[in-house]
Amino acid sequence: MLTGSWGPGWSVGIFVLAAALTVVCSVRLAALGDTLADRTGWGEALFGAVFFGLITSLSGIVMTAVSAAADRPGLAYGNAVGGITAQTLAVVVADAFHRRANLEHAAASMSNLLFGCLLTGLLGVALLASFSPEATLWGVHPASVALVAFYWGGIRLIRDHDEPMWRAVRTRDTVPDVPDDEPLRHGRVRLWGEFLGIAGLVVVGGWAVARAAGGILDATGLSAGLVGAIFMGGVNALPETVAAVAAVRRGAVTLAVAAIVGGNCLDVLNLAVGDLAFRGGSLYHSADTDHLFLTSASLVMTTVLLGGLLVRQRRGWLGLGFDGALLLTIYLSTVAVLAS
Repeated sequence: MLTGSWGPGWSVGIFVLAAALTVVCSVRLAALGDTLADRTGWGEALFGAVFFGLITSLSGIVMTAVSAAADRPGLAYGNAVGGITAQTLAVVVADAFHRRANLEHAAASMSNLLFGCLLTGLLGVALLASFSPEATLWGVHPASVALVAFYWGGIRLIRDHDEPMWRAVRTRDTVPDVPDDEPLRHGRVRLWGEFLGIAGLVVVGGWAVARAAGGILDATGLSAGLVGAIFMGGVNALPETVAAVAAVRRGAVTLAVAAIVGGNCLDVLNLAVGDLAFRGGSLYHSADTDHLFLTSASLVMTTVLLGGLLVRQRRGWLGLGFDGALLLTIYLSTVAVLAS
């Protein structure tokens, strides 16, 4: 059962159960993340993008690694970049739960903007890798090292910007990131323990989804790009989506946006994880036209989100702002093209 091929019935059932487990864990993660962001002094933006983003991305990391190790590079690549498009759309979902004003207006911060810039750079490196010579060292493409270095350098830059030259103008709809002074009912060690315990459950869910997706792929004959991008990518995006909605309902709007953008940055690093696990050469060069199209769509959606954070429209199209409406249009158009 653990190592053999799963039939279509088992695959679909386990896929749904693992997705449900991810949703339940994500709701609790939002509460823990908001509390730990205050108690560690990191703030919602940096904590949300790094620690919170890492935990919510664990299922996607495992999905990519398991698929790549099973010699399914199409699933691995599609899951990584498909998760980014679906998670960016999570901003629209979370915005629907923020009634006062457009979420991008309320959550505008220097850190969130810089993480958006970091994400565009990482996606650019991934695209460059696919068009570069197919050269590997010990089975790993140099771009994987470049992605990790780019991410680490970006985190250092964001963490050390003590005197930024740009600040979001405070309005009556801005929700500042102010630490909650409410006394802790549990110690910090217990909070971290629960946080990491839930992370373990998310990892198990990610492994199950990857195995189930392989069974669905074998049983249906669908393209690896479609299954990886839409089915696996959708489940990959569930932790960020559910956690973002839960964070918005708690009033932690900066954490909500940071978790989405930070999780997307880590999803690009999934490509480096998949490249390490894939023994058939460079994962980047296994990407077909659908995968590159999906990566480009992720880059466009990130640019639109950055525009929304800069313009800070209070109200807009369909109550979502111009960026929310465009994100929804781009995502649906991307899915339609992949399914055609």
